[in-house]
Amino acid sequence: MTHKHEPDVIDDVIEEVHDVVSDFLNRQAAPGILLMLATVLALIIANSPLDTVYDQLITMPVQISAGSWAIDKPLLLWINDGLMAIFFFHVGLELKREICEGELSNPSNIVLPTGGAIGGMVVPALIYVSINWDNPVAVAGWAIPAATDIAFALGVLALLGSRVPTSLKVFLVTLAIIDDIGAIVIIALFYTDNITAGALYIAAACLLLLWQMNKRNVVDIPAYVLVGVVLWVAMLKSGVHATLAGVVLAAFIPMRDPNDTTYSPVTRLEHSLNGSVSFAILPLFAFANAGISFGNISPEGIFHPVTFGIFLGLVVGKQLGVFGGCLLMVKLKLASLPHDLNLKHIYGCALLCGVGFTMSLFIGGLAFEQTGINQIFDERVGILAGSLVSACLGYLVLRIVSDGRNNDKGVALNATKFTGNTVK
Repeated sequence: MTHKHEPDVIDDVIEEVHDVVSDFLNRQAAPGILLMLATVLALIIANSPLDTVYDQLITMPVQISAGSWAIDKPLLLWINDGLMAIFFFHVGLELKREICEGELSNPSNIVLPTGGAIGGMVVPALIYVSINWDNPVAVAGWAIPAATDIAFALGVLALLGSRVPTSLKVFLVTLAIIDDIGAIVIIALFYTDNITAGALYIAAACLLLLWQMNKRNVVDIPAYVLVGVVLWVAMLKSGVHATLAGVVLAAFIPMRDPNDTTYSPVTRLEHSLNGSVSFAILPLFAFANAGISFGNISPEGIFHPVTFGIFLGLVVGKQLGVFGGCLLMVKLKLASLPHDLNLKHIYGCALLCGVGFTMSLFIGGLAFEQTGINQIFDERVGILAGSLVSACLGYLVLRIVSDGRNNDKGVALNATKFTGNTVK
């Protein structure tokens, strides 16, 4: 009888672990699951004896300096202003690809999700404002429930597997992309600090340089990234939120190389950033921002108008806005449902859009980080609770609808024996 040597056993274990990890990372639901795990971990640590370590970690000062020039921020803001700029760069690349060559390039494909996205931003904001109308400081958080977390929502949808039609996934992605455009515009217009003219001039010079590079068909990615870093620093110092530098930079990345049309710098960059954004940046952002100490939350804080407004905006406002916007487009005959979808699918998807999570946390930080108002309440409670309820309701509705669809499809398949029709 032969026995494996110890190094062989270790190699087998390492290979098995590698296969398990690779299989998990290749699943569509993996980014959403990682976001959930990062959130749960942050909540556990924030409510354990390690809570002081958590606070010290996210508030740890990190400085980059050269001579008299310096950027000195706590780790939390490096994550929110720095790493999230990469996330928005990735979003910008996706937007450009979709507008140039994807679903957004065909106007007829975007009418339905555009109606849903607009309704899904307006109605939650109105619900929040109506609850907080008498508090001008609290009203600053009006955009928090207007956001949708595409990674988390798609992760929940992926848990349903082949039960849901592919066109529903396309619809959700398109709606979320349009929602991201709205979030970017909101951040640019409403969540900027006092403007510093000198830094803004440098940012404008960077934009002019990027435009010239794009006009001259420069496809060297490192050159764009170098200018993008300078643009990010300039916008950070200017008072315009630094994450917008990522979106602006993405707009100037060439879609195609004129000398080799098979090569797309946009697609290459987007694919190369997929793993980093999904499995590192967003989970790290969730971990750094979701650590709520429940010991500091009073019943008054839970039912504070801000917390309650966010919760209702996500759970009620999103479903009413998205579903109502889509229904309006259909009733006005401006758009039609894909052949394999019905209004029940759209309603389930509208519920999933109430998962605000990372984008809501991000906007919440912009709205209240300098007011000190969150000593009375914690907007993250409303965001986490609203996102969790929306995810559960969306999953249950789509599970019921999809199971019914599969049964109907089985009946239809049997009927084809007599009618000769093809069932898609």
